[in-house]
Amino acid sequence: MKILRPTTPGQRQRTITDYSSLSNAKPEKSLTFGRKKRMGRSAAGRITTRHKGGGNKKLYRIIDFKQNKMDIPAKVVSLEYDPNRSSFIALIVYHDGEKRYVLATKDMKVGNAVITSENAPLSDGNRLPLIKIPVGFFVHNVELQPGKGGQIARTAGSSVKVMAHEGKYTHVQMPSSEVRKVLSSCLATIGTLSNVEHNLINYGKAGASRWRGIRPTVRGSAMNPVDHPHGGGEGAQPIGLPYPKTPWGKHALGKKTRKKKHPTNKFIVSRRVKK
Repeated sequence: MKILRPTTPGQRQRTITDYSSLSNAKPEKSLTFGRKKRMGRSAAGRITTRHKGGGNKKLYRIIDFKQNKMDIPAKVVSLEYDPNRSSFIALIVYHDGEKRYVLATKDMKVGNAVITSENAPLSDGNRLPLIKIPVGFFVHNVELQPGKGGQIARTAGSSVKVMAHEGKYTHVQMPSSEVRKVLSSCLATIGTLSNVEHNLINYGKAGASRWRGIRPTVRGSAMNPVDHPHGGGEGAQPIGLPYPKTPWGKHALGKKTRKKKHPTNKFIVSRRVKK
């Protein structure tokens, strides 16, 4: 984390990520492509996700979330920034010459060896089935279905904790503190993801949000009644409702959105601890 000198109002509160640990390398051309922005619009051109649009161009990096190249050692040749995700990425080269991008762990260095194997050493960056990982280890990029690729713990600084092995399932504690069962044959990568201080970044000015494609959010209470349930009134007014609502009249805060009969409820051992 870098704290900038307060030479301008925009830099007074601004903090940025420290990229000094990354390699000074250009993206691997064979693993990148340009992708058109959707700007929060559907195929019909209507806004389906508000507050999106604009921003700098991004080159998309193809990330190997499966890491299913079994028993072939690989070497980390560079650590790189990826504008499409919060964690850093690592370019690895397998012994057969194939190159792939993977998510970089917190302590990963250029020159480290990584491998996906049932008998891989228990060191950062190695990928194993959950049944082979001892209780108490922190892992990331965890599969929910064998062979589908990692779906859990892929953001900066995130990890899940292996809590127990029971039959064909492994209990893992999610970043939310929820404990759930995952098939023990699913693959997971050892270690905590890089860029741990990402949640402490302060953009410092409105323009920094616009660079990232984030458009302004208008308060509902500043709108007219026709535009939002919170709108209307002379001067500053409370919303005048028993609970806050979305622009479409649904509960905005505190409403559980998960289906009561969701088919995966049976895999949840304990719900998250409310803070």
